[in-house]
Amino acid sequence: MSAIRREFVKTLFQKRTYIGWAGLFLVPFLITLAFRFSSGGPHGGGGPPDTGEQIFEQIRTNGMWVSLAALLALSTFLLPLLSSMSGSYTIAGEAETHTLRTMLMQPIRRGTFLMAKWFVANAYVAIGMIIMGVAALIAGGAVFGLHPITLFSSQTIGVGHALGLTVASYAFVMVAMITVVSLAVFFSTLTNSSLTAVAAALVLVIIMEALGAFTVFDFLKPYLFTSHFAAWTNLFRSPVVWGPIIKGLINFAVWIVGMTGLAYFRFRKKDILS
Repeated sequence: MSAIRREFVKTLFQKRTYIGWAGLFLVPFLITLAFRFSSGGPHGGGGPPDTGEQIFEQIRTNGMWVSLAALLALSTFLLPLLSSMSGSYTIAGEAETHTLRTMLMQPIRRGTFLMAKWFVANAYVAIGMIIMGVAALIAGGAVFGLHPITLFSSQTIGVGHALGLTVASYAFVMVAMITVVSLAVFFSTLTNSSLTAVAAALVLVIIMEALGAFTVFDFLKPYLFTSHFAAWTNLFRSPVVWGPIIKGLINFAVWIVGMTGLAYFRFRKKDILS
């Protein structure tokens, strides 16, 4: 616990921590203001609207949807970006500031040191998502009010039930972001440059998202963790469609264990030069 506490305190003294949290706080207000002062909305093709379009179409009638719109919009880039940054600074950040050797000279195992940093990196993202969710409820409630919502399957549920599903949705995306953090931590053990680790993790996420956008690569989708980012939308159906959610969680778990395990084995053998 002392290692985790020490790493968390270090995180609180870094300016980038508050820049990331401030961005997550402001985006829901920007989304709310955009819908409040615009007459149009997102338009799809001639077919039936997808779940994303349905979420954005209902914001003006119910502020509850702002938190889901923010989650849907930010889970494709900003949240992975912050997760990549958070994970990449774990080892590479210490190496480029020449403090890694000093940290490891203390009576602490490398595995414990790595996992403390991994935990704090994920805690940073989790706090940011809580800030985002609370900001979305404040913005949406203040402008459009918080009312019972109509699910994608046309049933209506109360505000309390909707809040519970929203929390579950945020928890699901948080597991997805733990996957990105674990990937970034692995790259962080391969280089002494945090920027290189950030770029490598984020580029891989973008490549996966690009592959998932083309039907020719459909055979890869079950294995790409980015393909499961939006599976939480199935919580807003009655009955809940659990298949995509469970498959997503299994996929995330495999990536988390795999990337964290590789990071541990790489860091345990890493030659600390500075």
